[in-house]
Amino acid sequence: MGAVWRRDQSDYLTDALAQLTGWTRDLRGLKRTLQLDESEHRQLAEQVTIYADAAEVRAQLRRLDGYTQIQICPAEGGPLTPGEVSLAARIEAAYKALKA
Repeated sequence: MGAVWRRDQSDYLTDALAQLTGWTRDLRGLKRTLQLDESEHRQLAEQVTIYADAAEVRAQLRRLDGYTQIQICPAEGGPLTPGEVSLAARIEAAYKALKA
């Protein structure tokens, strides 16, 4: 039986987040700004709501000057979890499908 290499969970999350182009991380969570028209914003907002509810993760969207700002916040200001990074990946995939 081979040795098991264990890494801190935050290392995996950092690696996963590095694969998500355009997402940034700060003390409050993950952020992304997208240039979308009103129709695209509505479509993405519907999908984000469904994904966030299913993952039990809090996501905030707001519209400002033709841009959609997304913020994914860990519960109670806690550390970033796989759920938040997974939600960011699902949002990114939905955004790319919307723009395809």
